[in-house]
Amino acid sequence: MNGPAVNSVAWFEVGSDRPEEVRKFFGELFDWKFKLNSDLEGVDYHAAITPGARGPVGGIFDHAGRFPDYAVFYVLVASIPETIERAKALGGEVLMEPVTDAAGVSFARLQDNTGHHFGIFSMPALTA
Repeated sequence: MNGPAVNSVAWFEVGSDRPEEVRKFFGELFDWKFKLNSDLEGVDYHAAITPGARGPVGGIFDHAGRFPDYAVFYVLVASIPETIERAKALGGEVLMEPVTDAAGVSFARLQDNTGHHFGIFSMPALTA
């Protein structure tokens, strides 16, 4: 298998109103590299590439003070709509409705039945 398995944690995101400092910290601490991702217009997002990774495995998002700083994980799913329905049936909530970037990656943010924030995403090849 070339990529992460469905239903596994496969991405992380750190949201900050000081993204340069976050990139510097994690870059120096773990030798992470960053690349600007411009797939969503008007969004300042830098993909994180960790040592040994074939490509990005996370990102740093400049939320520009719109909400508190955070760190969140994303689970790769086969179907965002089906996962949302299953989460709702288990008492979860949708915090951010699904969106799709220019590369065809779709993602949404959910909350579990006890209030924990997490994300889900799917890749174009999984939904085709």
